[in-house]
Amino acid sequence: MELIKDFRNLWKGVLFAFIIAVPAWLLGKQFEVIGGPVFAIIIGMVLALLVPGRAGEPLAAGIKFTSKKVLQWAVILLGFGLNLAQIAQVGMTSLPIIVATIATSLIVAYVLHRALKIPGKISTLVGVGSSICGGSAIAATAPVIDADDEEIAQSISVIFLFNVIAALVFPTLGVILGLSNEGFGLFAGTAVNDTSSVTAAAAAWDGMHPGANTLDEATIVKLTRTLAIIPITLALAFWQIHLAKKAAAEGEGTGEVAGSFDLKRIFPFFIIFFVLASVVTTVFALPPAVTAPIKELSKFFIIMAMAAIGFNTNIVKLVRTGGKPILMGLVCWIAITVVSLGMQHMLGIW
Repeated sequence: MELIKDFRNLWKGVLFAFIIAVPAWLLGKQFEVIGGPVFAIIIGMVLALLVPGRAGEPLAAGIKFTSKKVLQWAVILLGFGLNLAQIAQVGMTSLPIIVATIATSLIVAYVLHRALKIPGKISTLVGVGSSICGGSAIAATAPVIDADDEEIAQSISVIFLFNVIAALVFPTLGVILGLSNEGFGLFAGTAVNDTSSVTAAAAAWDGMHPGANTLDEATIVKLTRTLAIIPITLALAFWQIHLAKKAAAEGEGTGEVAGSFDLKRIFPFFIIFFVLASVVTTVFALPPAVTAPIKELSKFFIIMAMAAIGFNTNIVKLVRTGGKPILMGLVCWIAITVVSLGMQHMLGIW
């Protein structure tokens, strides 16, 4: 009976997000440098302006479910795209650069958070999204820090802006700097945020340099970066646990947190399933024929979740408060670019 009741409450909102996600997914296929999640957020925000509050009430429960639970399912399925053995074999040479760029982005985000008084959750999402893998990292991190839909939408928007710029500018920049094919593969894989933009930049480079085949290398480097989701989200989870324990001990907070501590509610167990999915892919050497449809479903779930998040976002407020997060994204992006190139120079790759 409880399951039937939940279905009755949820199906309208879930279906609404699905209907938005289909055209967003198709548009993302046509314009990969932008991507389906960005189209979904934009469509969702526009529809939120057109649908009166009362008319949107029957959708609320399903929209919330999609923006939270479906997003977590997307992250779990993302694990099936990670073959740890392949990453260890090819991607480990890029590890020093990856560690340096991730550390740089997180430090810059923290400094600007303190200096400019940017909200902590937005700062975390922009820092993680810039340094690891754009929308996927934000999708994994948001439930851990309990970010709301407007914070997620704002972070995704910032990341999207610099994804597009990087995909368009970096191939020409690589030519000007005289990067080798290997050097540009490392540069694209470590300095561009989202996977779709990495592939767009690498494909553009290959078009300018026939036979270069940097796309495969850039993709492997990018997948190696994606693994950083695991330690980052776990570290954030333990920090949230520490804060919750402290609040419980002091009798602070409201609702479930006040005077109590609930590990199940705080710890991101979906990250454990994400790890298990990647282990299954590695141990059983799942072929692309198996993993490719699962990865595509993961992307579609992210698009559905972003549609729900967009529908729950006040676009006017987003524009009004977007200046500082955009500045943070810009500084993180520049810092990552400089460190990626600098590390290559130090390691003798460039």
